[in-house]
Amino acid sequence: MTTTNNDSTKPETIQDIAFKLAEEQLQQLQLDGPRERTLFLLGSKNVGKTTVINSFFDREETPRPTLALDYSYARKTGGVQKQICHIWELGSLDRQLAEVPLRSHGLENLSCVIMLDLSQPQRLWYDLKESYEILRTYADKLLQRAEEDGGEEKLRRRIKKDHPDLATLDLMPFPVIIVGGKYDLFIGAEPEIKKHICRCLRSMAHLVGASLLFYSNKIQKLAKTLRDTISHLAFGSPSHPFRSHNTDHNDALSIWFGNDAWDKISPMGGVQTLQSIEAHLNEEIPQVTGETKNHQEKQDPAKDPGFRESVIDEMRAQKDEELRLLIKDSVQQKMRGKFESVK
Repeated sequence: MTTTNNDSTKPETIQDIAFKLAEEQLQQLQLDGPRERTLFLLGSKNVGKTTVINSFFDREETPRPTLALDYSYARKTGGVQKQICHIWELGSLDRQLAEVPLRSHGLENLSCVIMLDLSQPQRLWYDLKESYEILRTYADKLLQRAEEDGGEEKLRRRIKKDHPDLATLDLMPFPVIIVGGKYDLFIGAEPEIKKHICRCLRSMAHLVGASLLFYSNKIQKLAKTLRDTISHLAFGSPSHPFRSHNTDHNDALSIWFGNDAWDKISPMGGVQTLQSIEAHLNEEIPQVTGETKNHQEKQDPAKDPGFRESVIDEMRAQKDEELRLLIKDSVQQKMRGKFESVK
């Protein structure tokens, strides 16, 4: 009588199970790789973007002016998969420079923080609108590409479909946080100015699907909330960084996306558009126009021979060279990608 050995009937040993688990984990890592996200900070000059980033990294160094585009990254290891967040800071509202972080790791892995200087309410709309248009231009381009690839629905899944105002909103396809910086200097503003600025920011945040938060590095509670928000955007924890909900213009605003509505923002109610928000703010607080802003930039002391500073000039030359190499590398990677897709 002959017998046959059937390996399938043998019980698995601990070693067999260990090999199987290791193989599954390796396959998962090969499929997914490190989980990567991109965090992009832009907005008003000298509002404290670098200070926010330094706080997130627990750096105590004195922040230096961001002349062009700064890059840093944060890494977190939990379980099998690593998490990496690429953090970009735009020094001035330059659309060409903004293209680098916006294209780095895809639309669905992108989060943006627009920081505005509350201490200069007459300049607020220019910085807000410029920041919005930078993000909207590239969002529309990438959404069109995603639609061609059949991925638009996946990118838009963050939208709350049961919100009563949904049909009237022009939502961004990625998380956006509008941060009103230097709140400690805004506290003493006239009540009417506070009311109109807060109404403008609430309207804009609601229109584009952004969260809204007031911040000051001199107020510990607000600084911690923004730090937790950066951690949430970078790694997903804490799951809900806003500990409170506040819409009172006499206090620091704290409104998570989806928790506002047109009838709550204004006693008159009514749907707002980008144009109507701008018109209402200009009527109450005349805003700096693009022409005025450009005229001021032309008179920038940094470009005046009478204001030369060797240390600053050397730093700027270094940053300009870093930017040139960064853009060159980005173009080369794009070209390599095109050639590889043809092969």
